[in-house]
Amino acid sequence: MNQYQELFSPCKIGTCSLKNRYVMAPMGPAGLADESGAFNDKAIEFYTERARGGVGLIIAGMCYVENEVEWHAAGTMPCPTQNAALFKRTAIQLTERVHAYGAKIFIQLSAGFGRVSNRIKPGTKPIGPSEIPYRWDPSIICRAITTEEVQKIVKAMGQAASIAKAAGFDGVEIHAMHEGYLIDQFAMECFNHRTDQYGGSLENRIRFAVEIVESIKKACGKDYPVVMRFSSKSFMKDLGKGAVPGEKFEEMGRDFEEGLVIAKMLEDAGYDALDADVGCYDSWYWNHPPMYFEEGMYLPFNKRLKEKVSIPVLTAGRMDDPDLAVKAVREGATDLVALARPLMADSFIVEKIRKNRREEIRPCLSCQEGCIGRLKQYLHISCAVNPAACRERELELKPALKPRRIAVIGGGIGGCEAARVLRERGHEVTLYEESGQLGGKMRLAGAPDFKKDDLALVRWYEVQMDRLNIPVHFNTSIQEAEQLKWADAVILASGSGAITFDLGNCIPVVDAGSVLKSPESFKGPFVIVGGGLVGCETALMLAKMEQQVSIVELLPDVMYHNGPICYANRQMLIDLLNFCKVKLYCGSRALKTEEQGLRIEKDGQQELVEAATAVLAAGYRADHTLEKELKEAGLDVYVIGDARSGGGNILHTIWDAYEVASHL
Repeated sequence: MNQYQELFSPCKIGTCSLKNRYVMAPMGPAGLADESGAFNDKAIEFYTERARGGVGLIIAGMCYVENEVEWHAAGTMPCPTQNAALFKRTAIQLTERVHAYGAKIFIQLSAGFGRVSNRIKPGTKPIGPSEIPYRWDPSIICRAITTEEVQKIVKAMGQAASIAKAAGFDGVEIHAMHEGYLIDQFAMECFNHRTDQYGGSLENRIRFAVEIVESIKKACGKDYPVVMRFSSKSFMKDLGKGAVPGEKFEEMGRDFEEGLVIAKMLEDAGYDALDADVGCYDSWYWNHPPMYFEEGMYLPFNKRLKEKVSIPVLTAGRMDDPDLAVKAVREGATDLVALARPLMADSFIVEKIRKNRREEIRPCLSCQEGCIGRLKQYLHISCAVNPAACRERELELKPALKPRRIAVIGGGIGGCEAARVLRERGHEVTLYEESGQLGGKMRLAGAPDFKKDDLALVRWYEVQMDRLNIPVHFNTSIQEAEQLKWADAVILASGSGAITFDLGNCIPVVDAGSVLKSPESFKGPFVIVGGGLVGCETALMLAKMEQQVSIVELLPDVMYHNGPICYANRQMLIDLLNFCKVKLYCGSRALKTEEQGLRIEKDGQQELVEAATAVLAAGYRADHTLEKELKEAGLDVYVIGDARSGGGNILHTIWDAYEVASHL
């Protein structure tokens, strides 16, 4: 057995035995249901692929249990009670295939969103335990659901669990006294102003959750495992305002001491495990942690939680490092290790850890561009670094019918992904890179300590180039079509260049890449011109180095047009900039440098921003010169990523490469 043997020891949740301690954490299965509320083929392939990858337990993401108290558009998420016969027909295929690999599978059942619902039926109001402000528009006041409606949801939870059990699910997880969803709103005093049996005392406020487990145990038997998705602390300063790590504040939501009391009450009520984290929708980044968090940030909370309960505790939240995970299990900080986004990035991460093949694991970047960002915007989960996630069958790589000789120009992430996919399919590939290393701008993006996973992705591609024996010609610049006469096709992934403009030279004016590469070479205070993702992350890096930093942005807000940036990532970055006292000058135009800094203008008024160095972070622009020459020479040319559009993000770069390379 390898150094991580504790992670591969058996464990139990209630009466359900698990082969190891790795859990696929639940993710909203948007795009994985049909109009009848049944799982579709994408869902079956998606979850089965993770079972093949070695995970011990899969918790299939949130399913609705009713559609009357709280409306949900048909087909957005699965719903066992919408058409039980059709649900069981597809769900049994899912559970049987997962079981074939020795994995167990639970289903997550939702009692509703309440004030945090993303979508409201026209002409209606969102629901809540009381008349409280809607999370996304405080001018809208939620409708307080009736006592009878609470009991209707409780009954539906028991019915849905019974259907799930009949379809082969080994247990259920309740969604959720976590993240500020409806059950959580009932449990929090700041949201629950009821005067019936579901309001007032703490016992009354958690009665909703208690009656749910009682309903399920009555319908499915006392030995049927029921897990509660639970947040032990809210990190809410005010409505819509979260607190960043290290910030001193007065808790408006659930404080940790109350969370510990509730955890014991949930155990006493009959719950068999707690899938625990911290946070709520008002501090959403705590529940969906971006790269700005330390790895394993829930462990200090869950270690104390384990001291209060005897049932197993599951911990997710940037737990993909097996060294961190095994240490947490050994030291009693958690019983099971839950992975969500890392299993999107690499479905075989668990098996690779078991076989001591860590260098082959495709890393999750915690960018949330594909998973949370696109789920919220397009109602479909996906992954920025793994285009085939949730599309396993339709995007499965197929051998090329006729292998071709293909040149890939550019050794950034797009070029590396294209070369990898082409070689996997059997093409003869040659990669050209004008510098002496792979990674391109990703190396600069990974310079801040909070972006180290970007560098891990570069290392993964280096491993892939070696594994697939792809020739890489470093320090080679393709200047003319004559150099590529041998190629049957060319993929141009040469990236883009930073946009520059004249601000004078009273103080040094440099590009953000230079500062990211060598921040110690420049003198503060710093003023950054451009408040996109690059500008904001450069500012945060400098601020964490105790430098005085300002951002000047022409648009009304920072990161105004970047996308698809997950709301959690964007809000945490802005909150961190404020916490680190980075000054934001939005709606402002940079005019010229002066001896004391940068002169700017807003609404006709000028101001001098103190600075010793001005940093340009105004975006990127593609150069189409080589593209034009190659096409004029008659070569079969495909342009991807930044070379096509300039200023793209990691998702579009990798997806471009995968799409083109998988069809050549």
